[in-house]
Amino acid sequence: MAPVVALTGATGFIGGVLRRRLTQAGVPLRALGRRRSGFEDGTTWIRGTLEDEDALARLVARADTVIHCAGAVRGASPAHFRAINVDGSLRLLEAARNGGRCTRFLLMSSLAARHPQLSWYAASKFEAEHRVAQAAGDIAVTVFRPTAVYGPGDREMRPLFEWLLRGWLFTLGQDSARLSFLHVEDLAGAVLRWLEAPRAPAATYELNDCQPDGYDWNGIAAIATQIRHEPVRRIAVPAPLLRGLARGNLLLSHLTCRAPMLTPAKVGELTHPDWSCSNEPICRALGWEPRIALREALQERWF
Repeated sequence: MAPVVALTGATGFIGGVLRRRLTQAGVPLRALGRRRSGFEDGTTWIRGTLEDEDALARLVARADTVIHCAGAVRGASPAHFRAINVDGSLRLLEAARNGGRCTRFLLMSSLAARHPQLSWYAASKFEAEHRVAQAAGDIAVTVFRPTAVYGPGDREMRPLFEWLLRGWLFTLGQDSARLSFLHVEDLAGAVLRWLEAPRAPAATYELNDCQPDGYDWNGIAAIATQIRHEPVRRIAVPAPLLRGLARGNLLLSHLTCRAPMLTPAKVGELTHPDWSCSNEPICRALGWEPRIALREALQERWF
């Protein structure tokens, strides 16, 4: 029987785009989902979660490639992020090792892992990278660290871009902060290049849209001004206000039992002064180049 690719996070923002691109390319795909089952658009669905060892075993059966996109980006405690991003990743890797066929494993991490001290999320991603690499055995583990990923289906960046194109730019942290972005279709393209490579590199790659040294707030405002043909007004969000909002949001999450995005732990990540990175290593290794810069995405409303 033909080998398959096992995918987690296939119902999420990044994983959903990747699932579409893989099935369009004719890749035999098996995906993990809480509610999905059966077949859809060429995808074989395995019902289960990262906590379900039996489901993980069925997911990776006969799979020589595992792509791990599932993870927690919201949460009210370090334990929540660790249980999903660290323990869940290790459980999946163990299933792949026990299956005996997997030779390559792609861990979708985050540029935040470069600075694990900044947030609970960043710390969990950093720990997951190291724990998975240590436990991999003969499986080649590649880690992707994309910067802020956006595109159709994203619920986090879209409101910010919509306000920007209405003429309002809300800024966080220092005026000189360096930001970077990556369109989800370019990230999916990088995964396809990795999948096509004869040998998966056991390496960690940072990914962005190739803007030299990233973007600063003035540059983002200038892009929007050119698109709108009208000025953009900048509104700086003071750090004390942001921390107060984060504390209130965390308290509200305990009352509503909903996982929060903005927490006091997240503030350090949001106000970090330098999120620039380089694509040079992944370009050399896989021949991948991003195609969609932020200016083009905003101009064409590809978000």
